[in-house]
Amino acid sequence: MISASKWIAGALVVALTSLAHADDADSRRDDDSFLLLRDAVRQDDAAKADFYAARLPNYSIPSYVDYYRLKSRLKDVPQSEIRDFFKRYDGQAIVDRLRNDWLLDLGRKRDWATFDEQYPLFVLNDDTQVKCYALTARALKGQKVADEARALLTAPSVYGEPCAGLIATLYQNGQFNTEDLYAQLRLSGEYNATGQARRIVALLDGPEKKAVQAVDLPTVAVAKGMGPSKVEHQIYIVAIGRLAKTSVKLATLALNKALPKMTPQEQQQGWAAIALQSSYTLAPETTDYWKRSNGAPLSIDQAQWKARIALRNGDWRLVENTIRAMPAALRGEPTWVYWLGRALMARDGVTSQPTGEALQLFRSISDQSNYYGQLALEETGKLITIPTAGAPISQAEIVPIAANPNFQRALKFFSMRLRFEGTREWNWGLRGLSEREHLAAAEFARQNNILDRMVNTSERTRIQVDYTQRFPSPHNDVMHPATQTLGLDKAWVYGLIRQESRFIMDAQSHAGASGLMQVMPSTGRWIAKKIGLTDFAQEMLSDVRTNILLGTNYLNMVLGNMDGSQVLATAAYNAGPGRLRTWRATLTKPMDSTVFIESIPYVETRTYVKNVMSNATYYAALFEGRPQSLKARLGNVAPKGYTEAEEQETSFVPR
Repeated sequence: MISASKWIAGALVVALTSLAHADDADSRRDDDSFLLLRDAVRQDDAAKADFYAARLPNYSIPSYVDYYRLKSRLKDVPQSEIRDFFKRYDGQAIVDRLRNDWLLDLGRKRDWATFDEQYPLFVLNDDTQVKCYALTARALKGQKVADEARALLTAPSVYGEPCAGLIATLYQNGQFNTEDLYAQLRLSGEYNATGQARRIVALLDGPEKKAVQAVDLPTVAVAKGMGPSKVEHQIYIVAIGRLAKTSVKLATLALNKALPKMTPQEQQQGWAAIALQSSYTLAPETTDYWKRSNGAPLSIDQAQWKARIALRNGDWRLVENTIRAMPAALRGEPTWVYWLGRALMARDGVTSQPTGEALQLFRSISDQSNYYGQLALEETGKLITIPTAGAPISQAEIVPIAANPNFQRALKFFSMRLRFEGTREWNWGLRGLSEREHLAAAEFARQNNILDRMVNTSERTRIQVDYTQRFPSPHNDVMHPATQTLGLDKAWVYGLIRQESRFIMDAQSHAGASGLMQVMPSTGRWIAKKIGLTDFAQEMLSDVRTNILLGTNYLNMVLGNMDGSQVLATAAYNAGPGRLRTWRATLTKPMDSTVFIESIPYVETRTYVKNVMSNATYYAALFEGRPQSLKARLGNVAPKGYTEAEEQETSFVPR
């Protein structure tokens, strides 16, 4: 017989288990309601938002429920409710998020007194439109803000009404002149910003319909010819640039026809518009277009592409001059600090140790653990090594991190696959932490298998560093045999995964790529068939073993098609082999890979290749335990079918 005490104990276990299951079910139901609340607010459905919020009186993250409740009716909510929210949740990330929303609403309402009170409290201050409202408020008080506005107003696609209003305010009070507006009009053409182009032309009392046509229907606009006024000349230049996006040849014919009616500066601006679009094709005629544009004021993209085409031509004097003419903020970016140093070396005929200004430039960025920092370090005569790690993080150091409400909220959001909210809470929790605490937070992320946060958090330290956190190698039991069988460089594969997915196993791209190696379903099916994986199903891409198996086999095939060049294969993995073949076909002889990478037409692929190759160099240093050379890893790239004998006869650009 079962004793009474044993029976009672068993009953308690069953009861407690049932309660736990009930709690889990309640929690899942609440999470579902929260997700529906979030969607309702995104759809601007205040009634639905109130309905779902009412179902969450005891939600584990009440601040977000209250935030969404306010967000859904922000235009009409009394200020007292917003201020009460700020008091109740003071110090939380969501307060800064609501303040961001409120500042935009205050700007729309032109409530500058409240805006000026709240703006200094906006901690992140990372919203371009809020910054535009802040400059508008200052300009209306008579403050000079034109230079700050010019530095801010570089991407019309994110302007919206706030930045359009700022431009109008500055023009009307005399801080912006017609040349500022013409520059913004040309920039609108570059960014395909029809609405912004129309607004600028309206300020200039020009034909708005022509401005819209120049951006949206450039063939029609060009066919109608150039009008007589100066603003119509600028509209025509926009149309020329837009037409060049689809046909450089037609744009060139149209510009040549209009040249007699244009001023010298307008001619230069027209050629600059064509040169930018031609640069993306890497066509040999591009060099001539940039020569004809000489003297034109250049946009940020135009200045950078003028420098990149000069790099491809080995015209180091032009590289130097173009970089020195860039705005200070752009010139100070690591990209152009490095290339100015290279240009100075080439100008002076230096092929080994740099001196003078070039050495100073390299040293100024050589402590940065990125692609340009690594290259600059090598130019100073040093190789890439892994810094010695400090004392291991103890569990006692992780305890306060685990107890931090910001990180607790982050874990909750990550468990719901709300990575945007989780990342915001996580980053907010890092504010004010010491370097040692950053490493502890990174270790806490590792313990919870949130490896992207581990990497990002650890990368923020400068003195105390742990490169096993920055460059993790999970799933090595799968990766090692896969790469060994194929003869692939494991450091390179891990470098690619770090860039592709940051080790998020369920990562999904907007294009549908899945898993660690971001394999597209169609690619997965093709590779599975190639290697004899007969039972492949799309869902298998989220399985670690299958994803690595298919991803490494595909990468190996791409590498073979690119003659063993990691640089070319990396670019092809991101942009597709077809595009890479097109870019490679522009080569007539071997090219320094750093120059080739710098002139990849797609910004995403250009950044991707730099990061993957930088990552691979660090992984190699970790795996092999010895110094590495990124320059040696990059080497040169050559045209398809270029023989070793031809390569040896080629005189390379001085390094």
